[in-house]
Amino acid sequence: MWNTIKSISSLLLSYGMLLLGNGMISILLGLRSRLEGFSTEITGFIMAGFPVGLLLGALFAVRVVAAVGHIRAFAAFASIMSVAVLAHVLYIDPAVWFVLRVIAGFCMAGMVMVVESWVNERATNKTRGRVLSLYMITNYLGAGLGQFMMLVGDPAQFQLFIVASIIYSFALVPILLTRASAPKPSSPQRMKFRELFAISPVGVIGMVCAGMSNSSLNGMGAVFAKEVGLSVAEVSAFMGTAILAGIALQFPIGRLSDKFDRRMVLMIASLGSGLAALAVIWATDQTVGLLIVAAAFYGGFCFTIYPLSASQVNDLADPDRLVQVAAGLLIAYGIGASIGPIMAAQSMGMIGPTGMFMFIISIYSVLILFTIIRIIQRPRGEKAKAPFMPLGSVGVSSKELYTAALDSAERMPATSSSSQKAN
Repeated sequence: MWNTIKSISSLLLSYGMLLLGNGMISILLGLRSRLEGFSTEITGFIMAGFPVGLLLGALFAVRVVAAVGHIRAFAAFASIMSVAVLAHVLYIDPAVWFVLRVIAGFCMAGMVMVVESWVNERATNKTRGRVLSLYMITNYLGAGLGQFMMLVGDPAQFQLFIVASIIYSFALVPILLTRASAPKPSSPQRMKFRELFAISPVGVIGMVCAGMSNSSLNGMGAVFAKEVGLSVAEVSAFMGTAILAGIALQFPIGRLSDKFDRRMVLMIASLGSGLAALAVIWATDQTVGLLIVAAAFYGGFCFTIYPLSASQVNDLADPDRLVQVAAGLLIAYGIGASIGPIMAAQSMGMIGPTGMFMFIISIYSVLILFTIIRIIQRPRGEKAKAPFMPLGSVGVSSKELYTAALDSAERMPATSSSSQKAN
């Protein structure tokens, strides 16, 4: 195990730095958009660019990796992303910023594919669970600590954009110097979306809802915190605590879902997320400390929806098609993530800053209702479960995601799902 960790340490360091810079620029752009006088709705439009880019990257960035190789692709993506960050200072325009966020999302998807496929190949069946747990700790630590990078400068000035660009540039160094051999991608075919939905409607809808809620927090959370009266330091604490708290409940809720009907646990986690969002709304009229505590509870619950939904689908999927399932789940998440910031911003524009969490509550209400209906229609099946695996909110953390997106031109023939109950 120690040899495996040692062999991927440089890759995890690169990935952590990527997420550090990405977490920093996400909160910075939310605050800077408001400082530039952009409306809440326009800010939501800008922030939606990143998940749109992630979705496009999941579909097409892999072709770049396949064409030029892992190291060259990573270097190109990181360089473009570094330039895109600096371009925000040169062109202060909502349309330009949206395009830059799309570019950043596309590049991030490509770099994540490189790192994840590389890390996964280094892991063995005996060490994969622990390696992915270490990977997820890196995920949350990088994204969470990135929120606190706002404390090194003034968001109204240009220095923070330079810092973010420097972080992206330094992320190149560990992976360029690694001696680990790059993985060789395969080229499986893609599953049609209706086939994926037929496997588990609850799982697919859960992925869409997770995308909407997570991207709302990531994209508009800083705007919400600023508009309820928090200082820049308090905004960083609010966002950083919410994201870092995502580590806390991953394994307890995952263990419950391994013992009981995952749909029931998903419903409980959705209820917890909705109640925590309601607590955030209540805490806006209380102390900053209570607001941050409420954010921690929300982060703890909301970041379990993605892995629970993914696990529900994988429980029922044909083991020979898990690669295609992984790609389909990412697309479902990306669709929700592209919609989330725009809808959250619209709600904030109509209701006020708490409109974001009211929108989030409505998302979980729909998911709870849909899950109840499906549980009534389809009682728990007898098919064996795959062990729960904590996953990040950016995408599926596995080599399967990378290989599933490689050949988008080919499609797998439809197969009968009559032998499998849809849950």
